[in-house]
Amino acid sequence: MTDVQTIRVDNVSKTFGTLEVLKEANFVLEQGEFAAIVGPSGCGKSTVLRMIAGLETATQGAVTANGKSVAEPHPSRVLIFQEHALYPWRTVEQNVGFGLELAGMPKKERKQKVDEWLGKVGLSGFQTYYPHQLSGGMRQRASIARAMVMDPEVLLLDEPFGALDAITKISMQNELIRLWEGTGKTVLLITHDIDEAIYLADTIYVMSPRPGRIVTTVRSSIPRPRNRNGADFVRMREKIMEHLDLTQAGKSEEYNI
Repeated sequence: MTDVQTIRVDNVSKTFGTLEVLKEANFVLEQGEFAAIVGPSGCGKSTVLRMIAGLETATQGAVTANGKSVAEPHPSRVLIFQEHALYPWRTVEQNVGFGLELAGMPKKERKQKVDEWLGKVGLSGFQTYYPHQLSGGMRQRASIARAMVMDPEVLLLDEPFGALDAITKISMQNELIRLWEGTGKTVLLITHDIDEAIYLADTIYVMSPRPGRIVTTVRSSIPRPRNRNGADFVRMREKIMEHLDLTQAGKSEEYNI
């Protein structure tokens, strides 16, 4: 993709029937930024992500990419869910290349790109395997390869490692950082895991309970690779946990660590 994007969420609210799930959300996602949203269950985190992906529309406000309204999905913005969503009847190679196949890319070129990304995510040699033959971490690697092979500008991650065990999760977090640093993609991560947000993201938005509002913005300068037991990491964790406890009071703040 060549369409470098700045994503803006301007005064966005979302109501489903009589249920208000999101209230006046505002933030800007700059090209190449790695950002995360944390907050309690049901606060509208995934709703924001789906609106940026073009799968939902705002009840109030606007979501734009480079000044143009986001009204439908676009290949420049790819969404990865917690569940891998691979087709069980297709091999790893066929799953990863599915979007390229739909786009009409010739088979030889498609195979080259698929093999390249399978190598990058550590799945070389697994081209002919089916999803049920892979571990949970390997299936999620295949999902990431399927997204990245399309060369999106914006990668939207909805709890992508939430179902993995702790050791595999850490491995996948490191893999994601490596891929992000190598490509300069813009990433927005939704997570309940505060440590995951601190480890991965440079900007963290903290949301209140439903209707979700962004009540705190954290901008990190902790150098990479980040030490999960380092003083700055622990201090940021304590700050975010404190603000999650204060969200009911509506306190709003922006700070740097």
